Amino acid sequence: MQLHVNTGDGVPIYLQIANQIKHLVGARRLVPGDEIPPIRVLAQQLVINPNTVARAYLELERAGVVIKRHGSGTYVSEQGSPLARKERLKILSQRIDSLLTEAGHLEINDEELFKLIRERSETLRR
Repeated sequence: MQLHVNTGDGVPIYLQIANQIKHLVGARRLVPGDEIPPIRVLAQQLVINPNTVARAYLELERAGVVIKRHGSGTYVSEQGSPLARKERLKILSQRIDSLLTEAGHLEINDEELFKLIRERSETLRR
């Protein structure tokens, strides 16, 4: 699991960590039962205070994304994240926004874009 933090973007570091892990769960790169790094290990990797990682994990636990097993570690929740579908839709929404912006710059209208999407979808299904 590769995470990164940006101290200059205005988003608290603990939220950056929590959001990245939610994204990984939503994208199914982390699945129920996967262990996430221990607090101290992740803090060392990111060169941040362990309390910051602990706060991120607490947020994830409150959201139902992870579960702590005392003495064993922190794992992606067995029930799956209640946010997993929401996160997947968020990921797609961001990509759609980029696609629509790019189509606008290329002067491709919505009808042409939807036709192209249908064509590509049919091609990929074969």
